[in-house]
Amino acid sequence: MTSPLISVIIACRNEEVYISKCLDSLIANDYPKDRTEFFVIDGLSTDRTLEIVQDYQVRFPFIKIFSNPKKVFPAALNIGIKVSGGDLIFIIGAHATYDMDYFSKCVKYSLEYNADNVGGVLNTISADHNLTGYLISFVLSNSFGVGNSKFRTGSVDITEVDTVFGGCYKKEVFQSYGLFLESLTSSSDYEFNNRIKKQGAIILMVPEIKVTYYTRSTLKKFIINNVRNGFWAIYPIALAKRFPISVRHFIPLIFVSGIIFLIIVSIIWSFFLVVSLVLLIFYLIGSLYFSCEKIDKKYYLLPFLPILFFILHLTYGIGSIWGAIRVMLFKMNNLGRSSLLL
Repeated sequence: MTSPLISVIIACRNEEVYISKCLDSLIANDYPKDRTEFFVIDGLSTDRTLEIVQDYQVRFPFIKIFSNPKKVFPAALNIGIKVSGGDLIFIIGAHATYDMDYFSKCVKYSLEYNADNVGGVLNTISADHNLTGYLISFVLSNSFGVGNSKFRTGSVDITEVDTVFGGCYKKEVFQSYGLFLESLTSSSDYEFNNRIKKQGAIILMVPEIKVTYYTRSTLKKFIINNVRNGFWAIYPIALAKRFPISVRHFIPLIFVSGIIFLIIVSIIWSFFLVVSLVLLIFYLIGSLYFSCEKIDKKYYLLPFLPILFFILHLTYGIGSIWGAIRVMLFKMNNLGRSSLLL
C-alpha cells in the first residue's frame, strides 16, 4: 500500500536559533521522502532565518519557501494550505523538534481512528538549561499551571482533546470548515480546532507521539508571553463567530479578578483580609502539592515553584482582564455603529 502524500507546513519568523534544529528533526523523519513535501512560510524575518532555510533548500530540493507578507502565524498556515497537495497536512511550529517517527505515527493513527487531527505530547524544556528556564518548563507542563491542556501535561491513553500541537490534519478538514482566522494573530489554532470539534471533528492526542518544545528561559520573556497568551485567550470572543474558548481559559481571569476584589474590599472590611490570607494559604498548599508530582527529588526547587505558579496565573490573568476589556469596548463600538445605522 502506498503511503499517503503528506504536506508539512513550517511557519516561522525570526527563528534563527531554532529553525535548523526543527528542520533537521523533520528531515530525519522515517517517512518516505518521495511522499513528503515541505513548505517553509517565512514572515519577513529580520534575522538569519531565511538565509538558513535557503541553505537547506539547496541541499534538500523538496523544501519550498514562501513569503508571508502579513507576518502573522495564521496567514502563514493559510498560504501553506493553499499550495499543499498532500492527503494529510502537518502544521509545524518552528520552536520545536520532532521525534524521527513523528510523521509515520501521526499518519498511522489518523488512518486507524479516522481522526481529523492528530498530535502528540509536548516535552517542554528550557532553551538555555538554567534554573529559571527549568522552573518555567515545569509550571508549563504541570496541570496546576495549565489546567487540563493534555498535550502539555500528557496522558497515559489516546485521548480525544480540544486542541493539539503540531497537528496532522486531513486535507478535507480545510475544504469543509475553511481556513485559519488571520485576525487571531495568537490563538488561531485553538479557535480552528474548537470550530471543527463543535461540528463533529475528531481531534486525538496520542501519548507515544513526541515533540520537544523549547520554552522561554528568562522571567521577562515568560511574563510578556503569559500576558500575551492571556489576552488572546479571551479577545477571540470579539472576533470569532462561534464561542472560541474553553472554561479553563476563564480561570486565570476569575483568579486575578478575585484578588483585585478582595484587595479593594479588605480596605473597607478587615474580615476580607483574613479571607484573603486563608485563600493564599490554600493556593500555596495546592501549588506545593502539584510541585511534588514530577519534581524527581529536586526538593530544593520547592520554594521557587509556588512563586512561578503565581506569576504564571497572575500575568496570564492580567492579560485576560485586558482582553475582556477590549471585548467589551469592541462590542460597545459595534453597538454604537448599529445604533447609527438605525
